[in-house]
Amino acid sequence: MMEWFTELPSFLKTYWILTGISTLLFLIVLITTVMGADSDDVGDIDAEVDADIGSSFQFFTFKNLVAFFTIFGWSGIASSDAGYSNTVTITISVICGLAMMTIMAALFYYISKLTSSGTLKMQNALNAVGEVYLTVGANRSRIGKVQIKVQGALRELEALTDSDIDLKQGNVIKVVEVTNNGILIIEPQK
Repeated sequence: MMEWFTELPSFLKTYWILTGISTLLFLIVLITTVMGADSDDVGDIDAEVDADIGSSFQFFTFKNLVAFFTIFGWSGIASSDAGYSNTVTITISVICGLAMMTIMAALFYYISKLTSSGTLKMQNALNAVGEVYLTVGANRSRIGKVQIKVQGALRELEALTDSDIDLKQGNVIKVVEVTNNGILIIEPQK
């Protein structure tokens, strides 16, 4: 093994050393990410510095640099083995490495956009149709509860009505307004 390495030209030796180190780092990053050691609580190397305003497109991160050098090295070795000149090999390596960095940065950016806050926005209940769960008093005399689907989930929310009759359990209703303090104003659905 050592004879093979010593017989390589210095250009290829550099590529093999860089590729070996970056591939080892890549495997460590991959394993720690899969095991969950990459969470924000632990202290992420890729955290933004200064005025963090949320998830932004991060091109220069530790993970991206490791990926760059891994792909840079392997594409350089492949190009050199294919018989390309040193200049062409370096050019191909840089292009492949930058493409990998771009793909990874875009991947992490779009994955971060998939998260949801889970906050219930009461305005999303407007015009929703549901069912009375606990009797709602006529002319806003008593708060009752209704079951309606809001933001994809069935919820039990407080409600009032301007109707002249009590809305009893099982009545089908429609949300016509949401008060500032989050109480639904409902009317019977005909």
